[in-house]
Amino acid sequence: MKRVTNLLGVALLLVVLPSHAALQVFACEPEWASLTNELAGDKASLFSATTAHQDVHRIQARPSLIARVRKADLLVCSGAELEVGWLPLLLRRAANPNVQPDKPGYFMAAEQVERLDKHASVDRSMGDVHAAGNPHIHLDPNHIATVAEALTKRLIRLDPDNSAYYQQRSDSFLSRWQQATTQWQQQAAQLKGMPVVVHHKDWRYLLNWLEMTAIASLEPKPGMPPNANHLARVSKQMQQSPATMILRAGYQDARPSQWLSERTNIPAIVLPYTVGGNDNATDLFTLYDDTLQRLLSGLQ
Repeated sequence: MKRVTNLLGVALLLVVLPSHAALQVFACEPEWASLTNELAGDKASLFSATTAHQDVHRIQARPSLIARVRKADLLVCSGAELEVGWLPLLLRRAANPNVQPDKPGYFMAAEQVERLDKHASVDRSMGDVHAAGNPHIHLDPNHIATVAEALTKRLIRLDPDNSAYYQQRSDSFLSRWQQATTQWQQQAAQLKGMPVVVHHKDWRYLLNWLEMTAIASLEPKPGMPPNANHLARVSKQMQQSPATMILRAGYQDARPSQWLSERTNIPAIVLPYTVGGNDNATDLFTLYDDTLQRLLSGLQ
């Protein structure tokens, strides 16, 4: 009887004192899911709304995503209008007050760094241009470090009981990240000044960090699919000023870069772009490892 009473007492304690629930984190892109995992570990339950094989500009606000946002404690996205076609709709339909703009649960990575290519005003004639600046900030490792520091503070604000845990993981990540960044810069020294052709301006921060130069784009305007006339002009340009390689992401159409490669004898390189972009890019560290290896192979 005494044992039964003790068991009932334990059961009541479990009901009255539930274990601390993990933060529900909705990441718009795989890179931010990966970074949050580095910082929050098992204190967060992570969901990534997109994969590396999708164009983040063109995502549907599906009911399943609305349901995820409705339950989220923290929203971690690129911002700078990258998700403008679907995130505002998700927020409106989910009606979750915790992750609305200006709330602690709303975290935009691009707001933490100085963005390139800002415009005072834009219009549709310019193509898919973001007035707030180029949003693909995760392709500069220095920005990853800055965002990590800001995201750590946000995690601590939302879950102060685990502040020491978040800070320890953050310190560990930033130490390893700084060491890796130094190694990457040393490995990439020979890429400095190399001219390249890009499919889209999603490589802007990567090229800026590595001091490489995009001398042409396969898209006539940002977000506009390559067409025959424009590709012919780029091919002619390459005869006068050759590039070292043509860059595209795995989710982008391979045909334009292959066409140009065949006519100019310039290698077409497929980069992972984000975590999960290929079998090697399984986290942020291997994303950069694989990206640099592929760029250096393009010089061969």
